Formats: sequence, C-alpha cells, structure tokens
Amino acid sequence: MKILVLSDSHGNIDNMIRAIERESPRAIFHLGDCWRDGQRLHQRFPELPFEQVPGNCDFLSQEAAERLVCLEDKRILLCHGHTYGVKQSLIAAGYAAEEQNLDVFLFGHTHRPLVDMRGKALFLNPGSIGDYAHPFYGVLTISGGRAATMSVLVTPGATALTRMWSFASSRAQDLVRPLTANLEPG
Repeated sequence: MKILVLSDSHGNIDNMIRAIERESPRAIFHLGDCWRDGQRLHQRFPELPFEQVPGNCDFLSQEAAERLVCLEDKRILLCHGHTYGVKQSLIAAGYAAEEQNLDVFLFGHTHRPLVDMRGKALFLNPGSIGDYAHPFYGVLTISGGRAATMSVLVTPGATALTRMWSFASSRAQDLVRPLTANLEPG
C-alpha cells in the first residue's frame, strides 16, 4: 500500500495535486499546516482515504494533535511534531515511538525532509509541500510485512523527481536499506 505523506502545505494546493498525480497513492496523510488545504485536497480526491492532524498554525483545539493509525500490522503515528519539540531535537519523539511501540513516526513542522531509523521505528518528515522553491513530500509504502519511507523533491515544471533517500524495516528485525537515485529533468 502506497501512502502519500504531506505536511506544511501553507496554501500550496497545486504541489499537493502534482504529488498525487505523480505517485498515484492508495491513501493520503496530511500532517498539518494547513488543515484547510487538507480538506480542499480531500474534496478534490474523495475516493482516496484521507487522515490529517492539525499543525501549530491550525488552531483547532477540538482536533487531536496526533492520531495512531494501524495498517497491515504497522503502528503509525501521525503528528505535526511541534508538541514533541522536533525543531530542537528528536529525543522526545524517540521516547514516544518506543513507549507506543511504533513502527513509523510521521511528523512535519521543521519544513526539512528527514528519513531516519530510531530504535525499531522509521521516522519520516516529508518536508514542506508548500515550499515554492524546494517542495518535498513523503511516501510510505507498506507491503509484505515491511514499511518503507522516502522523501521526494517535487521538481517544478519537470516530470522527473529527485528521490532523496529511503529506509525499509521489518517488524521482526530492523533492516535498513538506504536508496539514493537522482533523476534529473530531461
């Protein structure tokens, strides 16, 4: 199952649509900033299952700051990251991943893409899809008992993508496989 992971759209709906068209995901996760963008995207693609959490710019006190999703035996936490202080450190996030027995920890907030393995949990910050100079999104793939994540740069005006990195993990044992492939627009 391929899941598109978006964060920090800040009004840039076009980049989100471009990512959906390029990846053809089976579901979408929006990690906050801006909630309204997520709603608009879901209205445009109602056939795709959609989950979102609010960010620090969303001011939605009635919405939970994080959401635990279980897919194909994988425990996935969706959060914006500000409640874990991810701009300063990933220590609190790492403790949360361990305490909640997570397989995947998804967060945004920093606007910087990150793919990392901490303990047994994959960490993915897709970066900011709303950045007009360097928009990034993430892809989470769950298949055959394994989860894999990657961050992808949207190359404006081109059909090529730059795949930054990827890690894969099995719940039974932690396997890390970095994959780097740069595709230049041509």
